[in-house]
Amino acid sequence: MTMMRELTLIGIRMESPNRAPVMMLRETEGYRYLPISIGSVEATAIAYEEQGLRPSRPLTHDLMRDLIQAFGVQIEAVEIVELRDAVFYAELVLANGARVSARPSDSVALAVRLGTPIRCTEQVLREAGVATPEEEQAELERFRQFLDGVAPEDFSS
Repeated sequence: MTMMRELTLIGIRMESPNRAPVMMLRETEGYRYLPISIGSVEATAIAYEEQGLRPSRPLTHDLMRDLIQAFGVQIEAVEIVELRDAVFYAELVLANGARVSARPSDSVALAVRLGTPIRCTEQVLREAGVATPEEEQAELERFRQFLDGVAPEDFSS
């Protein structure tokens, strides 16, 4: 059985020089961060949900959540299961044992809407996780404060 580690979504940050969105996840019981580059649409969807913003019409991830709930499907977790050729792969783990392949960004956008746990294999964390020394903790706290003040419009092109 593959060792899984639970992650928490820290937020979305804009990576210079091209201001590409990066989804930041952190081990719940650990010190590693997992940065994953994502698209601006997914970044906006995640940021909207984090900030409690409700557009007048449902976004795609809202529609997915509503369909999942209407059909009575239970998603037990989203898991980031592989890193191959610099591409992350994820799966939605359903209560009936089925697994559905999905992009990590879509998986996390659903997880924040459904309150679903986010997990990652130990192997992926070993390959792509970033350990943070104690002296960088203050900088990360400033980053968290920045995330609290960022607006979804900041991710629009």
